[in-house]
Amino acid sequence: EVQLVESGGGLVQAGGSLRLSCAASGFTFDDSAMAWFRQAPGKESEGVSCIGSGDGRIYYADSVKGRFTISSDNAKNTVYLQMNSLKVEDTAIYYCAQLGYSCGSTVRSWGQGTQVTVSS
Repeated sequence: EVQLVESGGGLVQAGGSLRLSCAASGFTFDDSAMAWFRQAPGKESEGVSCIGSGDGRIYYADSVKGRFTISSDNAKNTVYLQMNSLKVEDTAIYYCAQLGYSCGSTVRSWGQGTQVTVSS
């Protein structure tokens, strides 16, 4: 059974920082690319970042490049999203996703999401 359990969301002022965590189980973590998506009210889901397994590539959406950092800890089967210099427009529910071998593969599983709210 695949499980993706997210934590670390909350309320933060603009310019502040948060670190999201996604604890994975039920699959071989080292063989999967992991990604973060977000969805704001009234908007479609948006890809935020992805870290590959086979090719080692890391991707960021242009809107977060230079502010967010994705990383993984294979010993803990956990992927992180460090979010700095947060903006009001970053407010959304953030979802962890298990992909295939690379960031170009399809989503296999989704986490439950964690709310991030940035106040002005």
